[in-house]
Amino acid sequence: MKYYDVSETEVKVPAGWLIEQAGFKGKRFGDAGIHKNQALVLVNYGNATGQEILAVSKDVQKTIYEKFGIQIEAEVNVI
Repeated sequence: MKYYDVSETEVKVPAGWLIEQAGFKGKRFGDAGIHKNQALVLVNYGNATGQEILAVSKDVQKTIYEKFGIQIEAEVNVI
């Protein structure tokens, strides 16, 4: 697993690496998906609703937690 030391007791694991390792990079779910070149970017390929984009995000978060035991958080606020 890739990581970077933050302090003597903490490390940072790149979310993009986790998402790629979980098999999401370039994956589509209808018109919503994850960019083929940048695992941190969610994409609307045409007619995905905001709810569909949010569902992809939540699925990624859930899968990363189940696979690696790491909770990733969205960098943007969703209301």
